[in-house]
Amino acid sequence: MNGIPSPSESVWYVGPLPLRAYAIAIILGIVLGGWLASRRYRERGGPEGVLVDALMWAVPAGIIGARIYHVISSPAAYFGPDGDPIKALYIWEGGLGIWGAIPAGAGVAWWYLRSKGLRLTVFADALAPGILIAQAVGRIGNYFNQELFGAPTDLPWGLQISDAALAAQGLDYPTGTLFHPTFLYELLWNLAAAAVLIAVDRRWRLGHGRVFWLYVAFYTAGRSWIEMLRIDTAEHILGLRLNVWVSLLVFAVSVAMVLILRRKGLREESAWLPGREPEEAEAETEGEDTVR
Repeated sequence: MNGIPSPSESVWYVGPLPLRAYAIAIILGIVLGGWLASRRYRERGGPEGVLVDALMWAVPAGIIGARIYHVISSPAAYFGPDGDPIKALYIWEGGLGIWGAIPAGAGVAWWYLRSKGLRLTVFADALAPGILIAQAVGRIGNYFNQELFGAPTDLPWGLQISDAALAAQGLDYPTGTLFHPTFLYELLWNLAAAAVLIAVDRRWRLGHGRVFWLYVAFYTAGRSWIEMLRIDTAEHILGLRLNVWVSLLVFAVSVAMVLILRRKGLREESAWLPGREPEEAEAETEGEDTVR
């Protein structure tokens, strides 16, 4: 059979401890995205270690928000006639919605940064490309779980899905059917978007939240067409999947925000909120004024 083969295993055991590919992919994505974001935050004048500390709060909140969104947007598996509510807690089986992750994580990050006297916009702009990288790597977990693939295709890069995985998802296709590897499409789209964001930011020194809103615009533009290929169970409104409508709405909002912020100057002069700079930073500023 041609096409891309799917992994035969998604869980490995070290003694009684299960190592799940889905969890490994998410953790690896967070580590890589966090590393890039930390470098970018320091370049923007952010204090050492604060971004990592903020992520320690924001990531768990984001995962909880992502799971809540998934359960709300795909309720049949948990609250339908054959559903099992307790499975709403089984995150390791897959099912995280970015639309719940971003607002939940951003809200907690805003609270933490504000308590430290730091701007959310600087943090968000530094983090944006890293989020795309984390999302890209996280999609590898879907590949191992043989889930969230697209419609049948005869393209040479079609994805093989086992009969057992199809049956587990309530899908009935002939053995040997190939499917659009939507995990791969989104992985490549996100990596390309991250590269574009970094290049644009270096060229024009964007700030005031513009890098973050460009991230949202790039991601939702890709997610809209990728979501239309998927055949997993989802809520539909006027013939379109709920996530397609959400993508289109958020895309429109992000473009509007980029246009609203286009007249802002270069990056913020400081990662600190006005009047919250540490004493050593104020002393350095006063010294520079005296030299001038």
